[in-house]
Amino acid sequence: TSNEGLNTLANIGITTTARAVEIDGQKYMNQDDFVSAIAPEEDYKKIQKEQFGILFRIADNGKKGLISFQDFVIFENLLSKPDAEYEIAFRLFDVEGKGKITIEQFKNILSSNVTPDSIPFDFDCDWLKLYVGRAPEKKHELAYEEFTQLLKGLQAERLRQEFKFYDKEGIGYITPDNFKKIILSIARHKISDYVIENLPTLCNLYAGNKINYASIVAFHNVVRQMDMVERIVHKAISESGDGKITKNDFLNTASRETRFSLFTPLEADIIFHFAGLGNPSGRLSRHDFAQLLDPKVVGELLYRNSIDCFRKVIHNEGLLGLYSGLGPQLVGVAPEKAIKLTVNDFFRARFKNKETGAIPIFYEILSGGIAGGCQVIFTNPLEIVKIRLQIQGEVAKNVDIPRKSALNIIKDLGLFGLYRGASACLLRDIPFSGIYFTTYAHIKKDIFGEGPNKKCGIVELLIAGAVAGMPAAYLTTPADVIKTRLQVEVRKGQTGYSGIFDAYRKILREEGLKAFFKGGPARVFRSSPQFGTTLMVYELLQRWLPWSSSEEQVGKVVSAVTDTGDLGHLK
Repeated sequence: TSNEGLNTLANIGITTTARAVEIDGQKYMNQDDFVSAIAPEEDYKKIQKEQFGILFRIADNGKKGLISFQDFVIFENLLSKPDAEYEIAFRLFDVEGKGKITIEQFKNILSSNVTPDSIPFDFDCDWLKLYVGRAPEKKHELAYEEFTQLLKGLQAERLRQEFKFYDKEGIGYITPDNFKKIILSIARHKISDYVIENLPTLCNLYAGNKINYASIVAFHNVVRQMDMVERIVHKAISESGDGKITKNDFLNTASRETRFSLFTPLEADIIFHFAGLGNPSGRLSRHDFAQLLDPKVVGELLYRNSIDCFRKVIHNEGLLGLYSGLGPQLVGVAPEKAIKLTVNDFFRARFKNKETGAIPIFYEILSGGIAGGCQVIFTNPLEIVKIRLQIQGEVAKNVDIPRKSALNIIKDLGLFGLYRGASACLLRDIPFSGIYFTTYAHIKKDIFGEGPNKKCGIVELLIAGAVAGMPAAYLTTPADVIKTRLQVEVRKGQTGYSGIFDAYRKILREEGLKAFFKGGPARVFRSSPQFGTTLMVYELLQRWLPWSSSEEQVGKVVSAVTDTGDLGHLK
């Protein structure tokens, strides 16, 4: 419904209150069922849910308000045709089913399906008379082929009429607000929210505070050719050395990819104006263009930084949105931490000098690294389910989109899918634990003076754990960024990644080195108190519980196992 041939239908909506029924053992769809079937993941922000009812009207061959399975099969076959958008529009206007459309039918359908605040269309315009004739008594009917050409040019005529309506003084300029009204009325469903928000800034393209007709026509042409813009941008970026292009790079690629000059200098200016609003350097990356090209920019492009993310989550989802994905964390955090802490103590006891109690720093790092590697068996499934639960928050404000539960995500992923990105998870967790446990041990020993005759207090344990979590979290952020990009469900407008090295190359080329540290401060703010509390509680439990899992006790376990080869001495 968002193709060029259906632009005129963007404001049409049919509503029905019929419910799904079963007649003589055969099930029928009502309008809601039908819309859910043809647009299961539509957010209904650019095209309202009721507006999809236009297609229901086309599919309802019997005009009974219900659609049988056979009706749906016929409609689905219609959608598969290359000119489906034009044929659907033709059937809507051809109310008598004669294969031709009269000027009166065209007027009635178009007039009856526009919003009350729309600019009235002038059916007495010269443009329409060229199609149907000037003589009132000799106006001819439009066959399918003629109608498709009229429909293709209708948006440009609407743009001309609406510009003339707002340019009451006839000076060839309108205000930025009126420009925004025109574009929203004819192409809202084709442009991103980011562009919609910044439409008035077109007046800053050149000197002045108003917008001329040439700029509006150029903008409309860019919108109509957005698929070609995307193709040329991707081609130009793939050929650039650093993943960034200038306006000249774009125009040169366009001239090579097309037989004739497809974009004027003014249209190129408009493309780079909206894509470069956040980057005035003139050299733009795929990240910059995504804000222009995709009507639904999501994922890593949605949030500029941690503060912006926090603000938008609160705004869109409320306070509970900050706790999305908490369920899987609660289920898996206990075994994950148990494995990490126990394995670290196990290997520290194994590598400790029995006489001096010292552990070479290499073996401290190795013990932590092994512990981090062992925990991935629990960490990776938790991470991928948590990420996909949290990413649903991007469309949380679109209440018509069903949200998946953790069980549904697990079912969709399958066993092997739960370990997608496991290599990147290892790349993050091994160095994290190696850095963390080593730093933690040395803060306790070298700063707080812990030894055989002195144990750190609660505050000292908390500080040691919190401080150790800071470098561990921040320095492993690049691996966490890569892991997240591999595990997130790729949506339209987002770059897909096939593995660690592919993700590294694409992120570096498209977003630069800084992208690898996105979310770094947020990781520090999360990991520092989390691990400070975890290690403090862990060490206190070691002291208070009858069975101690301290390094000394683990050392006894290790010695018993390695010296005797059985568990007899553990009784």
